[in-house]
Amino acid sequence: MDRARLRQLWDRGQHGWPRSYPVAQFPNAPLLVYLAAWLGRQLSDGDTRTAFDALGRVALACWAYDELRYGVNLFRRGLGAVALVAITVGLAADLG
Repeated sequence: MDRARLRQLWDRGQHGWPRSYPVAQFPNAPLLVYLAAWLGRQLSDGDTRTAFDALGRVALACWAYDELRYGVNLFRRGLGAVALVAITVGLAADLG
């Protein structure tokens, strides 16, 4: 598969489904970073695990903010708001 075809598939995935009111789409960059950090966290321990956990939280918070600020519809903006609240509550609980 050539680069042009891969780019076309990526662009199509970014439009979401259904096209008229997208509720699902291929993960964007912050979600891909979060998934990589989650995998790294599962495969490590100690300080490395903590670093992957922090990276994952930051990436997820960036994704949630993007959805809240730039979401294409009310569902996506609401999803971003709920995710930001959940991340904040989880962080507050972890900090004691």
